[in-house]
Amino acid sequence: MASGNYARKRASQTAEVTTTQIPLRATRNLPAVQPAAGPWDDEEVTTDIRPARTRTTAVTKRVQKPKARPLESRQISVRRRPKVIDEYAPHPLQRHRPWLNPLIYSSAIGLIFLAVLLWAGIAQRPGVPQLLPNYGGKVYDIQVGGNQATTWQTPKPIPTKVPTSKGPYSVLGKPTISASFINRVLANAGSPAAGKGQAMYDLGVKYGIDPVYALAFYQHESTFGTRGEAQATLSLGNLRCIPDRECIDQDRGGYAKFRSWEDGFESWYKLIRNLYIAQWGLNTIDKIIPRYAPSADNNNEQAYISSLKTAVNAWRAGKL
Repeated sequence: MASGNYARKRASQTAEVTTTQIPLRATRNLPAVQPAAGPWDDEEVTTDIRPARTRTTAVTKRVQKPKARPLESRQISVRRRPKVIDEYAPHPLQRHRPWLNPLIYSSAIGLIFLAVLLWAGIAQRPGVPQLLPNYGGKVYDIQVGGNQATTWQTPKPIPTKVPTSKGPYSVLGKPTISASFINRVLANAGSPAAGKGQAMYDLGVKYGIDPVYALAFYQHESTFGTRGEAQATLSLGNLRCIPDRECIDQDRGGYAKFRSWEDGFESWYKLIRNLYIAQWGLNTIDKIIPRYAPSADNNNEQAYISSLKTAVNAWRAGKL
């Protein structure tokens, strides 16, 4: 069935009005007839002559609209000039080859030389690598475990068998100083953590580590929180960035920022107990420091060890 412009349409009807003038009829002049005398002889007779009538006739005509023609597509042909390819024409870079080739070769040789030099520097670096990749895509310092940085942050101490022979200056054991003595040391040094001695003592008991070593680390790393990064991070041991704490000062290697001094104390105890002792088997000062503060990180390992031992000996003797 046709539709659109091609459908057959009914012709519209339009009424046209035509006016026809009817002429007057022709009449003959007849002789006047004298009427008989009667009672009206003296009356005046008036004749009413009306004009010819006009008759209107309605004539209906059919007007048919022209059919719409479909649009015709015009094809426009464009003539393109054939492209002439000269197979003997020189390459556009041909004229630059005298100086371009030596530049490329020398750049490649320079990059290879730099790569070899960098690799040689890494291979000859003393000590263990300081940054180890984590499987989560991040990199953590070896001080906090490297790719094991997420394994020691448990809410409870990881069970470990304490060696029968602890060795000299083993961090494992019962407290050898009291909480009140810790408070005296902190107050005497003007530490911002003054009065937190009980927290340091209790956490040492919880993780099985003598708090005298925590106090010694605190002194060596930041002079009891009065210097360095600890003023902003509230960290007992200046721990590097760890997964569950904010990382600040990344331009200087990055340091973990803790919520409070107590939070910083406990993170240090967790690190030593759950990673250094339980996983790495390092339980003495002489074994812990080469991993905790290696010489490759601009530390003097022997001076660090001597400083800790001197402080521990003095405090165990009751000296401030």
